[in-house]
Amino acid sequence: MENYLKVLNEDQLKAVTTKSQHVRVIAGAGSGKTRVLTTRIVYVVKDWGIDPRKVLAITFTNKAANEMRSRINDLLPDDAGKVHISTIHSFCVTVLRQDIKNLGYPSNFTILDQDDQKSIVREAYKTLDLDSKKYNTNGVLEYIANMKCAELGVQDAYDRAYNYFEKGKAQIYEYYLKRQEQLYALDFDDLLLWTNRLYKTFPKVREKWQRKFQFILVDEFQDIDNIQYELLNLLTTEDTFLYVVGDPDQTIYTWRGANINIIMDFEHDYRPCETIVLERNYRSTQIILGAANSLIKYNKHRVEKNLYTANEEGSHIIHYKAPTEDDEAMYVAKKILELAKKEEYEFNDIAVLYRSNYLSRSIEKCLIDYKIPYIIYGGVRFYERQEIKDALSYLRMLVSKDDLAFKRIINVPKRGIGNKTIDTLLEHARSNGITMYEAAKDLDYLKKNSIRELVEKIEDWTKRSEEMPLEQILQMILEESGYKVMLEKSDDSKDVDRLENLKELINDMYDYGANNPDSSLDDYLQQVALYTDIQADRSGHFVSLMTVHSAKGLEFKNVFVVGLCDGVFPSEKSMAEGIKGLEEERRLAYVAFTRAKENLFLTESMGYNYATNSSKVPSRFLEEIDDVFIEKAGIKPLTEKITTFDDDEEFTIKIAKKRPKVSIKPGDVVIHDDFGEGVVISVNGNFGDIAFPYPYKTKTMSLNFPKLHKKESN
Repeated sequence: MENYLKVLNEDQLKAVTTKSQHVRVIAGAGSGKTRVLTTRIVYVVKDWGIDPRKVLAITFTNKAANEMRSRINDLLPDDAGKVHISTIHSFCVTVLRQDIKNLGYPSNFTILDQDDQKSIVREAYKTLDLDSKKYNTNGVLEYIANMKCAELGVQDAYDRAYNYFEKGKAQIYEYYLKRQEQLYALDFDDLLLWTNRLYKTFPKVREKWQRKFQFILVDEFQDIDNIQYELLNLLTTEDTFLYVVGDPDQTIYTWRGANINIIMDFEHDYRPCETIVLERNYRSTQIILGAANSLIKYNKHRVEKNLYTANEEGSHIIHYKAPTEDDEAMYVAKKILELAKKEEYEFNDIAVLYRSNYLSRSIEKCLIDYKIPYIIYGGVRFYERQEIKDALSYLRMLVSKDDLAFKRIINVPKRGIGNKTIDTLLEHARSNGITMYEAAKDLDYLKKNSIRELVEKIEDWTKRSEEMPLEQILQMILEESGYKVMLEKSDDSKDVDRLENLKELINDMYDYGANNPDSSLDDYLQQVALYTDIQADRSGHFVSLMTVHSAKGLEFKNVFVVGLCDGVFPSEKSMAEGIKGLEEERRLAYVAFTRAKENLFLTESMGYNYATNSSKVPSRFLEEIDDVFIEKAGIKPLTEKITTFDDDEEFTIKIAKKRPKVSIKPGDVVIHDDFGEGVVISVNGNFGDIAFPYPYKTKTMSLNFPKLHKKESN
């Protein structure tokens, strides 16, 4: 046996040396799939004598392609460069550069990046005289992509335009396609679509590429979508050796088009097919794998496997239940310091994972308080996010009314105030030694209805805020400024995350007010300024904070998975989708758990969540983990005692007793701790419209909100 095969375990060796034409490798987390894939390529070249130029390996990231090249170069230095290893988009570029002339395009076509696409859409707004305030650019690009992928042309777009707004999108689509023709340009979706069209329209071109590659290998096969699979099918013949590697239990990108049925049904599409399962994990302890196995078994739509390892059994997984979100973050920070004191752990051995970006807020604050360096992997720090900066600028207008805050909010949401007007305001302010806001109040000098309305709102908010709790101030501004409506009406999927972040900021203000009852809005803003002024340690020694989606493919010695509450993880949206949505969330939790090599911490907190507008309930995924793998810490069930994991000292807290459920209907009188007495106007599920006395007016809120009580009749 060749030396390079001796490092393989029994199942890996079987996967590398199989003689089957169609092979599906189900590679569990940490089972060495990249090693199997690269060794398979080396094996067919060295042992079968296959020309390396006949081998095509498809990956889904440039990083994975580079890693494969490096490994193959170590084992096959003379022939590694002849194997075609690339992302699927790069492969399509190679095909189109050679043969796109058949479709009437030049081979030196331009590839549009996202900025180029946005530029064309903005051109369309001006050329077509469309109000850019009504069209979200990212949403329009998503519309264009959907139309293309559904193979719907311009006339189809117009036929489906049921109102003026949709007609505008159809016009933009038409403009976009014409502009592409003028530029001889293709976007990323076109690379796949045009390659498929080329193969289907010109059989001789397709046959040329089919002859070119006898062996096709595909990595991360669980993430493939229908268009990519069609391309793969067009490349294969009855003589092609097709080898796919993936894990259905790690299909977490269905929202991006990934179709789990492709890997599940592969053995029916390509017959005969050999399926080889890689179950030995080289990453995690047996305790972590046991927990992950016990969780994922609740999914029905999967290929059965049971991860195991030769690694040590390891420590039990810690499930920590905190009384509040801030206590949860404090536990994480203290535990990180405890781990870092051990000589074998650096800060970069530690990751904190969460389901949604807004959950980083309390963690970030605590890490800063404890002087723990961190980075947001693949994201932006909480207080540096666009919508958070906008909201804080609005709040500053009630306190300092400074020029920087005014310039940021003056046209957000859009008020038709152009740069020329803003420059004029700035010049007048400087000439008279006053602020821009004071210049805007000089209505005899500057007559602009939108500016006058904004000034009047700020003056009104300033007065009303004096008697309001902090979190209610922001709620008032977001609703009455139109900022909340702007995000709610947007068709950009990212704006859903922005709304969640703003709800988390409201939660932050509520917590600050509860902990500092005598504090003012100015005090809160000063405190936030301290957090925004902290810079990340870029030396490489930092804790990684990221969403679970961003953590795919990574591993850390110590992993914290925070915010494990129903409605958060699993998400509220996925729970509403039923079994299909829950299974994807469970796969996401499985991915999160299997990022951990040595220690795994699962945390949750009690209390009220403004992002979901409900009281917190522990994640069902915590209950699905077999108890033998878990050690519980924090609040003990049915007691008022809390055990801290750090030192096992006990202390008493006051736990709010669960209120009996009270039926609230239109016409009922309710009492809010802050707003006073109100009348219920309408009820929609768990939410109601309630009319409060001036200055609070009518508000929509959860009827389960802890501060809201039904007035008892005499």
